Amino acid sequence: MNEQIRPSLSDLPSVHFLLEQDVTLDLVADYGRDLVTTSIRDVLQTLRAEIPEAKKATDISTPAIITRLVSHLEDIAQPSLRPVFNLTGTVLHTNLGRAPLPTEAIEAMSRVAAGASNLEFDLAKGKRGDRDDHLERLVCRLTGAEAATVVNNNAAAVLLTLNSLANRKEVAVSRGELIEIGGAFRIPDIMARAGCKLHEVGTTNRTHLKDFADAISPKMAMLMKVHTSNYEVQGFTAMVSERELATLAHENDLTFVVDLGSGTLADLTRFGLPAEPTPNQSIDDGADIVTFSGDKLLGGPQCGIIAGRADLIAKIKKNPMKRALRVDKMTIAALEAIFRLYLNPDILAQKIPALRLLSRPQDQIRSMAEALAPHLAAALENKAEVSVIDSFSQIGSGALPVDTLPSAALAITPTHGSRGRQLKNLAAAFRTLPVPVIGRIQDDQLLFDLRCLEDQTIFVEQLSQLEFD
Repeated sequence: MNEQIRPSLSDLPSVHFLLEQDVTLDLVADYGRDLVTTSIRDVLQTLRAEIPEAKKATDISTPAIITRLVSHLEDIAQPSLRPVFNLTGTVLHTNLGRAPLPTEAIEAMSRVAAGASNLEFDLAKGKRGDRDDHLERLVCRLTGAEAATVVNNNAAAVLLTLNSLANRKEVAVSRGELIEIGGAFRIPDIMARAGCKLHEVGTTNRTHLKDFADAISPKMAMLMKVHTSNYEVQGFTAMVSERELATLAHENDLTFVVDLGSGTLADLTRFGLPAEPTPNQSIDDGADIVTFSGDKLLGGPQCGIIAGRADLIAKIKKNPMKRALRVDKMTIAALEAIFRLYLNPDILAQKIPALRLLSRPQDQIRSMAEALAPHLAAALENKAEVSVIDSFSQIGSGALPVDTLPSAALAITPTHGSRGRQLKNLAAAFRTLPVPVIGRIQDDQLLFDLRCLEDQTIFVEQLSQLEFD
């Protein structure tokens, strides 16, 4: 048999020739002439690099090139930021967008996104207003604070608070609270960027009130307590209560700040969840300022909330950095809707998706898993075994790090080939579905924890498109 003739670069069609094809004209109608033209050039350039290196003849027929062109255009048109099924078992997953928003927040964002709004306009007075006015009254009602402001995340809230209230001064923090969160964000680093000098007190596992008292000097501006939301020190430990620190700070004319990190406005125990400190408790204990996140246990959009004494909030608002860190109209609209839901605690488990998912009973999750297992097994065509197992979910995003939630998962075990390689290939195949499915590999299985799965219909319907060898 004669060896297949390998094409040469001169055999490639011209851009003009490809543009005149009927199929290409349809693509021009969909994508525009400029994008199609540049995409043809991209495809031809790829072929020029591929032909000399290919081990076998490359198909450069017009239909084959058009097929490549269509794939190239579809790839460009595919949004980079897409919805996914979070079946990792981590509810508030930082890499997967943290808290899902309730319908009320999404509708509020849509209303203000489409046109003009009174973002910084006082409708009653007919003059310029303050964007914080849309939120401040609600934050104060829910936390007991005198005033409040909102910035784009809690790291920004901490940075702005420190720079506004302790610039070129010392801030005392227990060594056991010098946390690092995702992305290598460290409290000592943020203090340095804020222009403050960190004064470490106590030890990693034990800090006493006397340690703080001994650290106070004319250079000190603030005592700070950082909630260790992403780890817990256990065993031979001691820490100073917020009430004790507040009293010591005020006796020495110092500001007392509490960074809650995650933060929640609800009593989580009413939902069967472990207790988590709230801004209300910190302010009741004497905190002058408390900072917390909006997109974690609160269940809202990404933002950082600063609440506390009116005079200190006014000083924070005057900081030039406030403008650089402020939130936009969509965030304000969503957050206002969230706060209004918190005015009625009795509806929170139904209205706030994060709380609904976190409080979901295990038997309900397991029933769903048992119903979905046959569909998944059929899609895998005996290439893998599917079983239903008990599992444990975690809250995520640094909240309640040692507490887990009983859950149920679909466990997929490949039946042939190298198990490690097959698991990676299987996980990759699920990520290519129209709505990518993200699970976790554990104990030589691909696990889909179903705590966060609410749309079973789409999950099942797209299984027919799963391609796995």
